[in-house]
Amino acid sequence: LVCACEDVGLAYPQIIPVVKAAVDSALQVGMPEARIPLADAVILVCNAPKSNSAYIAVDAAAADIRAGKTGPVPRSLQNKHCDGDDSRKKGQFYKYPHDFQDHWVEQGYLPEDMRGTVYYRPGSNKTEQAYKNYWEKIK
Repeated sequence: LVCACEDVGLAYPQIIPVVKAAVDSALQVGMPEARIPLADAVILVCNAPKSNSAYIAVDAAAADIRAGKTGPVPRSLQNKHCDGDDSRKKGQFYKYPHDFQDHWVEQGYLPEDMRGTVYYRPGSNKTEQAYKNYWEKIK
């Protein structure tokens, strides 16, 4: 599973449940038959396109958190139903993306001093480039 997530990742994200199913099958049938779904999974992972962009992104975000590079959650994203100071103002400017064309709307999701920070950079593989093209089209 680690190879499916870390080495193949977003280049072929459907591989993760396929490999998990192969591992589950191997556990269920036991040896010697377990070797067959495991071999299928290994060969699939070896031959799949590769991308480590997701774990690079999450590691970069985690590094910023450890370094204290965080800020307050933008008011529009704060839960307006929670108790606390100025709870009446929380969430009042939130734009629900599903109410907009293509289920996307321009709004700030990061603290003000982090605006423009980019963690995820799409890989050059076909799948991630399709995601990138999709987002460029709807923005």
